[in-house]
Amino acid sequence: MLGVSLAGRDVLFVGGGSVAARRLPRLLDEGAVIRIVAPELSDEARELVDRHGIAWAPRPVREEDVDGAWLVHTATGSARLDADVAAWCETRRTFCVNASDGAHGSARLTAETRSGDVVIGVASDAGVDPRRAARVRNAIAALADRGALPLRRVRETARGRVALVGGGPGPVDLMTVRARRLLAEADVVIADRLGPVDVLSELDPEVEVVDVGKRPGHHPVPQDRINALIVEHARAGRRVVRLKGGDPFVFGRGGEEVTACLEAGLPVEVVPAPTSAVSVPQAAGIPVTHRGVSGAMHVVNGQAPLTASTLAALADDAVTTVVLMGVAALERIVAGAMEAGAPDTRPVAIVESGHTPQQRTTRTTLARAVADARAAGVRNPAVIVIGEVARLDLLLPAPAAAIAGDAA
Repeated sequence: MLGVSLAGRDVLFVGGGSVAARRLPRLLDEGAVIRIVAPELSDEARELVDRHGIAWAPRPVREEDVDGAWLVHTATGSARLDADVAAWCETRRTFCVNASDGAHGSARLTAETRSGDVVIGVASDAGVDPRRAARVRNAIAALADRGALPLRRVRETARGRVALVGGGPGPVDLMTVRARRLLAEADVVIADRLGPVDVLSELDPEVEVVDVGKRPGHHPVPQDRINALIVEHARAGRRVVRLKGGDPFVFGRGGEEVTACLEAGLPVEVVPAPTSAVSVPQAAGIPVTHRGVSGAMHVVNGQAPLTASTLAALADDAVTTVVLMGVAALERIVAGAMEAGAPDTRPVAIVESGHTPQQRTTRTTLARAVADARAAGVRNPAVIVIGEVARLDLLLPAPAAAIAGDAA
């Protein structure tokens, strides 16, 4: 099997029906210079011709049309005419895909899937069975999507790249397909302590894992050093994944890390994920918005001073306030809410270790939140939800998982 680049090269399509329409986009994506010879075009093929400015000769094919082509694709609907086109190609030593009888063509289009810069093609060496090839291709693509294939480079290249990957609230199966693929391709993973740390055990043994996890009051690797590590590894030609809990751009300092990469001239992408501000309350059966109850949400960094907008949100009956990293600041937040005019009966839910076997929800009110949290021994990581959506009776019947984890 041979991989051939068709970028900038002449490709002739003989026939403009549904088969041509299905295969044109693939060769257009490769950058081929395409021309079509066909008396008529299907609606799908005509749309592609108009959109991409493809040269179309509206007439029957002639032998001289093959001249100059690097590849010819024939699908006229006539097996005899397709065989003639294949014969013309043979005399000119031009590769030909004969879609009416692939076994008689000198080239075949594989069933193809891509994972990053890896291209995987599936073909048969005995006859043509496109449905079987497509099924095998789909099975391989599914393995690649969940990071089950060895996609990491063996040979280093001159330029590395960086991906800031959101890991979501913790379970590996809540990660995105793109996140799993990038981890499978990574040379270095710079990881937080929160998020889907279980996925690290699936990495190739040669992948370097750098733990930069922060804990309350304990930041062994400061953010400037994390930025420097990302840049150093990428400049050395490595593929770097910065694996973060939640979403990189929600209190994850992802913006600072992107800035560091851009200033260093490094390619960087950001892969979003379910933020804990939404997914952790959801795990406890709490919708952060609910029609007729809350039409807005306000997300707060509990370590930051209370702003006027946060105080206004805490006092608004129709706003849900979600506090991240706020266990140590609970007393200050509760005092601010009540001073802003929030009723002491305002529901509060504190969800610890969301989406893990240790998940626990403490449901209380502003008046009792500090005492109840102290009595329950609430600890980080936890998400605090303040608002009417935190009522236990909001959703009927209340989710069993939420009831089982409740501590009043």
